Amino acid sequence: MRILLVEDDPQLAEALSEILNDCHYVVDRVGDGESAWLQAQILEYDLMLLDVMLPNLNGFDLCRRLRSTGCQTPILMVTARDTSSDKVNGLDSGADDYIVKPFDVSELLARVRALLRRGQSSASPILESGDLRLNPVTYDVTYHDLPLKLTPKEYALLELLLRNQPRVLPRSTILEHVWSLEDPPAEETVKAHIKGLRHKLRAIDDCQDPIETVRGVGYRLRSA
Repeated sequence: MRILLVEDDPQLAEALSEILNDCHYVVDRVGDGESAWLQAQILEYDLMLLDVMLPNLNGFDLCRRLRSTGCQTPILMVTARDTSSDKVNGLDSGADDYIVKPFDVSELLARVRALLRRGQSSASPILESGDLRLNPVTYDVTYHDLPLKLTPKEYALLELLLRNQPRVLPRSTILEHVWSLEDPPAEETVKAHIKGLRHKLRAIDDCQDPIETVRGVGYRLRSA
C-alpha cells in the first residue's frame, strides 16, 4: 500500500514515515500543497495523509482541487486545527476523515486501516491464496498454518501479489508499489527479494512454489 504524506514539519514527517514504514506501508513525503498536487498526478496512491496549514496551497484547497478532477484517493486530514468549523470545512472539501494533532498513534493507524478497507469488495480483510494467508490488520502471515517471518519488503511484495492475483505484475509495477521515491532500487532488486520470499516459502513446503515467474513479463501467484 502506497501513502502520500503531505506535511511541512520535517520532524513530524520523519516520525510519521517511520511509523508507517514499520507497518509495511510505502511512504512518499512532500512538504507543500503544490508538490502534493504534482505528485498525485504522477503516481496512484492508496491513501493521502494531508496537513491543512501548508505552504503554497493549503490542505483544504488541495483537497478541493483533487476532488474536482475526479481523484478518489482516500484522504485523512492530520492537523492542529481543531474547531468544529475546521472539521466541517475539511470534510466538506472532500476529506474522508479528520484527526487532530497531537494524536494517539494507535488511533491514527486504525483510521488509516479503516480508510484503506473502504471500497474493497470483500468484507474480510484476510488475503488468501490456497494455504497462504496474510492479515493486513495484524501483519500476520501464515503458510500451511505455520507463521512466516518476512522482512518489510518481502511482506509488501507478498501483499501486492495477493491483492492483484491472478494478474502478472511487471518488475516496474512492483518497484512503483513497494519502494518509495526516496530509495528507488534497480529492477534486479525485485528479483533478489522474490528469491528471498521463495526461499522462506519453500522452507515450509519444498514441493510447491506459490510464486510463478512469467518469463519476460513479471510475477504472479499460482492459482490455488
